[in-house]
Amino acid sequence: MTGAPTPPPATRPRRSRPRTVLPLAVAAWLVLEIWLLTVVADAAGGFTVFLLLIAGIVLGSVVIKRAGRRAFRNLNEALQRGTAPSSGGGSGLTMLGGLLLILPGPISDAAGLLLLVPPVQRALGRYAERAVDRKLRHAAPGGLGDAFQQARMYHPGGKVVQGEVVRDEPGDAPREQRPHLNR
Repeated sequence: MTGAPTPPPATRPRRSRPRTVLPLAVAAWLVLEIWLLTVVADAAGGFTVFLLLIAGIVLGSVVIKRAGRRAFRNLNEALQRGTAPSSGGGSGLTMLGGLLLILPGPISDAAGLLLLVPPVQRALGRYAERAVDRKLRHAAPGGLGDAFQQARMYHPGGKVVQGEVVRDEPGDAPREQRPHLNR
């Protein structure tokens, strides 16, 4: 002992509820998927389960490929028109449905097939849109809620200055003749 005071033990920050529950939920989901696959294999046979798994992979791949092509086509058309791409169409939810079809297991297959039904897609899309709007409305100032509302310029010294974009128009005076821009 040198007589030096010992530092207090470091306290770990408390984990949030989703970070605690999510691993347990994923583990429970995997156990349930495996158990249901064994039940189906006992009832219908192992070869039938194998064919179901292969069919899910093929169908999920086709769904993801078609949804990706549709999303790319919509983006291309919007860029040609010079407008913002539309968020409608449910390409993201369709891709999620395809991904769930690719994952082995009857629960993920049922959820994936459910996401391919247009009324379910519309309902989930509206719900997700409302949830994102609510999150952005209640976000802390300077956080994600203000991310698209503010323009910032970063100076070499690291100082952040609120600013706006100034574009030269054809009829404007040359830059050298505008004293407020020559600093």
